[in-house]
Amino acid sequence: MRRPAPAAAFAAYFEPGKFIDHWVAETWEPLRNSWVRVDAQLDDVQRSLFKVDFDPLDVPGERFLDAGDAWARCRCGALDPDAFGILDMHGLWFVAGNVVRDAAALNNMEMLPWDCWGAMPRPGEAMAEGQLAFFDRLAGLTRDLDTSFDELRARYDTGEDIRVPAAVFNAVLNRPDVV
Repeated sequence: MRRPAPAAAFAAYFEPGKFIDHWVAETWEPLRNSWVRVDAQLDDVQRSLFKVDFDPLDVPGERFLDAGDAWARCRCGALDPDAFGILDMHGLWFVAGNVVRDAAALNNMEMLPWDCWGAMPRPGEAMAEGQLAFFDRLAGLTRDLDTSFDELRARYDTGEDIRVPAAVFNAVLNRPDVV
């Protein structure tokens, strides 16, 4: 049985043609025998403003992409990496950062969206082939949790590049912050 989806992902329902950095929760639905995404931010005002046409207590998968899915679709050319991000921050580097945040969240370390550490590329940074391969593998682990969760857990426990350190860089306040 799949574990809950990672926290850091992208919503396709805020701006047409864009996948906006957004986080949701998941709850177990015993009658459906599955996890259901819940977007607690979508009140009646936001539903009207953004023309949301679905129940925010059951966000459809095609309207919300986990970071690993976003990474895979960008890498194969199915989606444009520049459509992923928020405000003036977008691109493959942004998706890669959320892949790391997903890996942390799946290991019970839910961080702030602006916390940066380890393997996360810097804004606009071009990634070398080795970095791309690293994120290909990490995204793959976060996408297939039924078969790869133990490997993801082991990779998180031993990998300083994805494990949350004692202090992270707070990109909003432009300073290190103790976790």
